[in-house]
Amino acid sequence: MREKKDRSHFIFGTRAVIESIRAGQEVEKLLIQKNLSNDLLKELLDLIRERHIPYSRVPLEKLNKISRKNHQGVIGFLSAIHFASLDHIITECYESGRNPLLLMLDRVTDVRNFGAIARTAECAGVDAIIIPSRGSAAIGSDAMKTSAGALNFVPICREPNLGRTLNYLQQNGIRLVACTEKTERSIFEIDFNTPTAILMGSEEDGISDSLMRRVDEKGKIPLMGKITSLNVSVSAAVVLYEAVKQRGL
Repeated sequence: MREKKDRSHFIFGTRAVIESIRAGQEVEKLLIQKNLSNDLLKELLDLIRERHIPYSRVPLEKLNKISRKNHQGVIGFLSAIHFASLDHIITECYESGRNPLLLMLDRVTDVRNFGAIARTAECAGVDAIIIPSRGSAAIGSDAMKTSAGALNFVPICREPNLGRTLNYLQQNGIRLVACTEKTERSIFEIDFNTPTAILMGSEEDGISDSLMRRVDEKGKIPLMGKITSLNVSVSAAVVLYEAVKQRGL
């Protein structure tokens, strides 16, 4: 089922969107009319590229279905949360003497799965959830509801390029553990007591090959029945609580 947009949480009009971004509003994504071009739009495009805000070029008809008001070819959807700085999260963990426990989601697009994962992550003491700027579930009222309010507490870091983020984590002494069925090693054999980022893949095709090649370790969840896979939110819960058990939290 396709997620319905919460119409009370969008802004429209090029100047209104520009000023909202500059005022610190967290914009989930932007829809911009195809073939639209003017000086004010150029100013907006420069700003959203600088801030790494995802946007899509769409037909006018799609914008008109969302709002018949004078949107000027630009509609922005506001995020239900404020995104956190990954650099600050890692620094805070190390300065407080904690081994970071991070969760990275590669293209998890189902809003209910995302909300359920956030709820488990908050309960498990995860320091932050890392998501890509594009190709991730919308963080709106549905995600907030599914997370049972956990999105108010667990930091979410939105990164423009997960490949570069993986490199950054490794440079900061954080091991990357992929939860994948493409290995013979059990997730229960992996040591989670060191600084760790757990990588979970999309509901459709798992972790992308470009990311899988960069991880330090791979582990699978043993399956004893006839079904060949678990839902990604259930898998995340299994792996996170293995880390909790090992860390004695």
